[in-house]
Amino acid sequence: MNGIRLLVCYLSFYFCVADVFAEELAVESFSQLPSHMRPNLSPSGKKIAYIKNYLSPEVTVLTSVDLATGKKQLLVKSDNEKIKIKWFTWANEKTLIVSVKYTSTQGRTDYTETRLLAVDIDGEKPLQRQIAKPKRSQRASQFQDTVVSFLPDDPEHILVALDLDKANLPGVYKVNIYNDKKSRVVRGRAMIRNWMADRQGQVRLGSALDYTHGDAGIKVQIGDDNTWHKMFEYNALKDPAITPLGFAKDPNILYYSQYKGDKKALYKIDLTSKESELVFEDENYDVDGSLIYSRKTNDVIGVYHSHSEDGRVYWDESRHKFQKSLNRALPGKDVYLVDFSQDESIYLLYTENDFTPGTYYFGNRKEKSLVPVLDQYPALLPEVLTEHKFVTYTARDGTELEGYLTLPLGAAGPVATILHPHGGPGAREYDGFDYWTSFFANRGYAVFRPNFRGSTGYGYEFAQSQMQGWGLTMQDDLTDAANWLVEQNIALKDKMCIVGASYGGYAAAMAAVKTPDLFKCAISFAGVTDLKKLVSTSRRYLNSKFVKKQLGADSEDLKSRSPAYHADKVKIPILFIHGEDDVVVAVEQSEAMVSALRSLDKEVEFIELENGDHYLSIQRNRHITFKAMDTFLKKHLN
Repeated sequence: MNGIRLLVCYLSFYFCVADVFAEELAVESFSQLPSHMRPNLSPSGKKIAYIKNYLSPEVTVLTSVDLATGKKQLLVKSDNEKIKIKWFTWANEKTLIVSVKYTSTQGRTDYTETRLLAVDIDGEKPLQRQIAKPKRSQRASQFQDTVVSFLPDDPEHILVALDLDKANLPGVYKVNIYNDKKSRVVRGRAMIRNWMADRQGQVRLGSALDYTHGDAGIKVQIGDDNTWHKMFEYNALKDPAITPLGFAKDPNILYYSQYKGDKKALYKIDLTSKESELVFEDENYDVDGSLIYSRKTNDVIGVYHSHSEDGRVYWDESRHKFQKSLNRALPGKDVYLVDFSQDESIYLLYTENDFTPGTYYFGNRKEKSLVPVLDQYPALLPEVLTEHKFVTYTARDGTELEGYLTLPLGAAGPVATILHPHGGPGAREYDGFDYWTSFFANRGYAVFRPNFRGSTGYGYEFAQSQMQGWGLTMQDDLTDAANWLVEQNIALKDKMCIVGASYGGYAAAMAAVKTPDLFKCAISFAGVTDLKKLVSTSRRYLNSKFVKKQLGADSEDLKSRSPAYHADKVKIPILFIHGEDDVVVAVEQSEAMVSALRSLDKEVEFIELENGDHYLSIQRNRHITFKAMDTFLKKHLN
């Protein structure tokens, strides 16, 4: 345990100092990148790797610590501008595999590329090298980090999907992580975009998709048969998806998700008999989480499900009992097991609740010890934050909708309020700590985050509401939420602002057009404003037909649902913030509406973030964004 004490000592500088009696914390307390992120145990549990974000200088560093000796190594450094750390994991006790991504430009099109690094940590200094590189005679894969299997019984090799012969039709290669020698295991074939290996490391499944016609299917190998058999077929443009999730320890048992009626459920199928069995369903919500595996048994022991008591459903009784014991040890918090050593005697868990930022703990089951080691937001203390309340409200057509309401500390009666629609729109809100919401509430605003139609998790028909529905019922659900807040004496009628990012940014701009008298102000971060332009731009990409299915293809209809074409209807001040290097929603989307508003002498502010992406990955840009929102809201909500 000496190494743990050293790690806590190393981190203790950051467990600081906030005046719990302060009504307002510094903006930077909320807008700093999480201090520590995504810790990962080595197979023995004797080492830990994690992302550390530094404030001065503003860099992100993949760091490893030997828990026995306290030896700390800085493995990969990123400024989050030219290159970003996407993910990392231990290949074995001495080597980590790291994915990095960066933005490239071809013609007028910006896109993301990824590369794969192996980092050895067993020497005096870490040794870093690129792996899975194409040969000179092969085409360069845009994505070189798609690992199909880490081959647990072969610590020197991994399986990687690479489209070295034809773009977007990858084959699978066995790659030596020490000398980068590779050999092809499976050749790329008709329309298979993704490959899956079983728990023994054999490539057994391919997911096919025809981007032109939407035809999709899952092909599998059965037993020792080298033939690829069609298992499921559907049309992705017309039908609900069937999604393979992973194999059991038995290589002939495949878990997959499929809709049972309107709700997504978990199934498993015996590939030899082709008999399927329902494993788990929730009659009220989709079961759309990933599988949970035991590192010790190499088998499936549960599924992530946000609407279960612990966010997980276990059918392994020992893991279920262990989870309950941890809940008792850490009362009042949500407890999530995030990683184990190979023998599962050592583990990492993550805790949070609505008003407590996340903390990681290191546990040793043999020693029955549990020690906090990594904090995400050390400057935020729970005493100055506030919990979220799960609520429901009724839309104008009688549909009951869910959401999360956060009131500022000491609120009595109606207060200035922020309606905060989520991005996606194929996403949803949950309980638990949220740094945007906590920031707004700390400023004295009530915050409401509704799961409007188009959100995921509530069934097929509910999610399908987003298809060519931007600006319609989805937007009306937000209007109804705002009116409900006033009716319930939560919000002051003339003190409401709508604030959103990505799709939420579109919804904020659209609210200023569609309901110009409802809100006092609006903030759009990285939002869409021109659907017609978005559909037109999608022609450069493979998924253009899917974009048209989602948004529509009729030019006049798209313009009618695009706030940039209706700037004349806006009566309220709007703040637009957008990263100049955003490859998810191009900065031109904000520029279009800003230009239209300025031409009409409307009250508009625009901040373009240098090198900024869609996710506020750069520390200075996160500070700029939160300070700008703070100033804007104080000005217009008083």
